Amino acid sequence: MLLLTSERFAHHLTPPGHPERPERAEALRRVALAWGAAGHAVREPEPADEAALALVHAPEYIEAIRETSGRAVRLDPDTTTSPESYDVACLAAGAVIDGVRHVLATGDPAVAFVRPPGHHAEPARAMGFCLFNSVAVGAAWARTQGLNRVAIVDFDVHHGNGTQAAFYDDPSVLFVSSHQFPYYPGTGAASEVGSGAGTGFTVNLPFDVGAGDADVDEAYRSVALPVLDRFQPELVLVSAGFDAHHDDPLGGFRMTPAGFANLARLIDAVALRHAGGRVVYATEGGYSLDGLTTSLDAVLGVLADRASGAAAPEVAGDRARGQAAAAEARAALAPCWPGL
Repeated sequence: MLLLTSERFAHHLTPPGHPERPERAEALRRVALAWGAAGHAVREPEPADEAALALVHAPEYIEAIRETSGRAVRLDPDTTTSPESYDVACLAAGAVIDGVRHVLATGDPAVAFVRPPGHHAEPARAMGFCLFNSVAVGAAWARTQGLNRVAIVDFDVHHGNGTQAAFYDDPSVLFVSSHQFPYYPGTGAASEVGSGAGTGFTVNLPFDVGAGDADVDEAYRSVALPVLDRFQPELVLVSAGFDAHHDDPLGGFRMTPAGFANLARLIDAVALRHAGGRVVYATEGGYSLDGLTTSLDAVLGVLADRASGAAAPEVAGDRARGQAAAAEARAALAPCWPGL
């Protein structure tokens, strides 16, 4: 397992009281170094260049973010830059590319411990704390390496609107997002299934507030996994947001570290069945430092133990919210995936 981390991720500064604070980067780095001390490879990433960013983002948008270098700029009510933010955001996107390069070469998993998060960044718009969409850039870069089918799974409590927008009409990238709905940013209804040639390749699992481990397990087993298996991805990328943790101040889910570990087992099994084990995780949200680190530790434990072949047991507990999310998604996707 390759872990990609850098002290520089703490150099993206946000205003006092902002939930996406530098302490998150410090907590992520501590987790990475602890796993490195346990014998896993730890490496500093290389920044993405503008050509890689332009696989997803409009050139004029990249230039606008680059021009904030050396300054603090408010891009929207939630999203700001500081003097080093452009460079740090390039490093975050580069970390995902480095992770993809590693898994293509080895089949072993990679985890990018990055900030700022990226999944809200649209091709020409910063929002939701995000500047560049690191996972989307990683997926687009993987396509340039000859892959025909890339899957992105996003389990952040907020819908990954930017990733959806990047690939909404693209059948080569399957996007699966489980999230609280309605909630920020307002997108992610089950009816949003893609457009044109990409119809059916966007899978939204919209949960009511209060969803827990068993709910998420239910919706993934009954909708997400069957679609992923039929898509047969050659690479799986994961937008790993841990703000679905029950203690997170910005979410209304009730997930636990054990629930995130269970979800990681389900996703990893897809990567092992279809992609030669090639899976790359990149951190997104997660604003309770304890919830972030304990949940990430649980996921890393799954990836470190993949040789055991341990299957994910069905999670016990109330599944009503998961059944409702699955029913909505199934109804929307049925014309695209007959028999779902």
